[in-house]
Amino acid sequence: MEIAVKAADEKHANDIKVLNISGVSIVADYFVIMDAGSQRQVDAIVQSVLDKAGENDINVSHVEGNRNSEWVLIDLHDVIIHVFTAEKREFYNLEKLWSDAPEVDISNLVTE
Repeated sequence: MEIAVKAADEKHANDIKVLNISGVSIVADYFVIMDAGSQRQVDAIVQSVLDKAGENDINVSHVEGNRNSEWVLIDLHDVIIHVFTAEKREFYNLEKLWSDAPEVDISNLVTE
């Protein structure tokens, strides 16, 4: 989870949130949710996360979405990363859908 957060932060992802979903779902332990100011930035964030996962021998189970997608999901088994355009993040509002999951403090992992 930390590697994904740092990789996204390096590419200036907006409003990165981490939800601990382990107590409310068997899908994964964490959701990492963020948005980007443009489609190009979504692509850059996704590539950064994939690169850092590879560098750290983290197996990428699946990537849903592709270049020019407004929502890309990266499945790292226990961690699922959601990279949205701002409009799609607002529309789907995963934070509200998963409001039973506690938010993880990542202030020590991101630059302000």
